Amino acid sequence: MRRDALRLGFGGLLGLGLGGCRQNDAWYGVDVSGTLPELRFTMTRAGDAATVDAGTYRGQIVALFFGYTNCPGICPMTLANLSAVADALGTDAAGFSILFVTVDPGRDSLAAMEAYANAFSPRTDALRGSDNQLAALARRYRVTYKLGAHRPGDTDYKVSHGKTVYLFDARGAARLLWPDFATAAADIPAAVRDLRRLRQTG
Repeated sequence: MRRDALRLGFGGLLGLGLGGCRQNDAWYGVDVSGTLPELRFTMTRAGDAATVDAGTYRGQIVALFFGYTNCPGICPMTLANLSAVADALGTDAAGFSILFVTVDPGRDSLAAMEAYANAFSPRTDALRGSDNQLAALARRYRVTYKLGAHRPGDTDYKVSHGKTVYLFDARGAARLLWPDFATAAADIPAAVRDLRRLRQTG
């Protein structure tokens, strides 16, 4: 499930239209400083079933990504790329957390999410929330997701979701978007430079 094993073409929804965003040539990502709210959520962490919130990750550079464990393309490629970033950071990865939030809590049990996250990087925490917690977080960052028609207990249905990665600095401020991080063409060295610069600038 690592990056080198995933050389596919993927579709999906960006799920974000931010007219106020500005592209700064000095960044690999899109600079959204001051246009999105600070990190805020309350969810359950799959690894230990603990209730966590934004304060749990204060002091870390956070990459926030929405997906689900049955995702055929966008999620494994994005998480593989984020894992490659963590690997490239070396010892600095201790200050970097990847948060993978499921948009399909009906099928994604904590055990399934823990196993999925562990397949990529020890820097990845899989998070699961109630329907209300998920909806609130998605609205906060203008994330779109949609579950296909299904009945309670169904296990075979489609899910669409945005593919953007959201970057927050160590104080929890929204700083960057990586909107095209779900392909093998993602620029890992440039993403690493973004993170090192975020660490230096606060």
